[in-house]
Amino acid sequence: MSNLTHKNVHNYFKLDGYHLNAADLCRIGYSFIKEGDAYERAIGEFFLDWFDHKDYIEMTTSGTTGLPKLVRLEKQAMIQSALATGDFFGLEPGNKALLCLPTQFIAGKMMLVRSLILGLELDVVIPSTEPLAYNNKKYDFVAMVPLQVQNSIEKLGNIKKLIIGGAKIDSALEEKLLPLKTEIYETYGMTETITHIAAKKVGESAFSILPNVKIEKDDRGCLVIRVASISDEPIVTNDLVDLVSDDQFVFLGRIDNVINSGGVKLIPEQIEAKLTDRISNRFFVTGVPDTVLGEKLILVIEGEKYDFSADFFDVLGKFEKPKEVVFVPKFKENANGKLLRKSSLKV
Repeated sequence: MSNLTHKNVHNYFKLDGYHLNAADLCRIGYSFIKEGDAYERAIGEFFLDWFDHKDYIEMTTSGTTGLPKLVRLEKQAMIQSALATGDFFGLEPGNKALLCLPTQFIAGKMMLVRSLILGLELDVVIPSTEPLAYNNKKYDFVAMVPLQVQNSIEKLGNIKKLIIGGAKIDSALEEKLLPLKTEIYETYGMTETITHIAAKKVGESAFSILPNVKIEKDDRGCLVIRVASISDEPIVTNDLVDLVSDDQFVFLGRIDNVINSGGVKLIPEQIEAKLTDRISNRFFVTGVPDTVLGEKLILVIEGEKYDFSADFFDVLGKFEKPKEVVFVPKFKENANGKLLRKSSLKV
């Protein structure tokens, strides 16, 4: 299968119930661009980009941790990523899949690539916060973001394998997912790695890497990823990790978010995990300049102001307790729905 090209369409591939070849998909692409809704136009543009003469596609990163940037993704690398996902999750030709993510971003694009290469029968729905609201079909493989999962709990029994990406699953959602029979995985990845390079079952702490991925830590304690099919150079992340073994790691938090308060280094994600069950609104902790400490830790909560009980922060360590609580009417997000911490504080 290593000689697959982007012109290949698997014999088992179906789109919304129809067997289609490359020429059919290009015709549909033109039609979507000319007459379709916004989500259909994005799918149409992808088909025309995928089947053109170039061996790469260009797209913009989501800009979660910095300014969005234009990246060039090799189509052969996207094919190899699709094959690795197929191997890891045991996907087979004829499996039924659902595309409910925006095709403007890498996760949506890769659901299309997997379907074309692995021979999946793909249904497409409008990307929304409730993708299963009017859908009672059964699927073998679906990808969602946490908010979509939260709004689909009662129907997740119709899905055999579900992967969740785009943001971390909080403990409250995790508790709702643990009793379900659906195989549910949290994924780790980014545009530069062509979607996920690791996954872990909900309830587990360590991510396991996909085939042909190698991992290590740099001198900052951040994850370095090597995938020969994607990049000749290692992909250096800003994600602090513990390496459990050669093929497993535990995500600790982003080094960009680390707060140096009076010489004590605090990882916001670890503090937030302790508060998740206590705060129903969206929230995060961050550092702001302080003349004495250099940076002081504050808690930022979305919504109307309210008071806390005297023992509210007892679950936190001595240095983890916020020096101040700030309430913000509405958090800011990027186009992919990811929370922008620094921008949310500037109101």
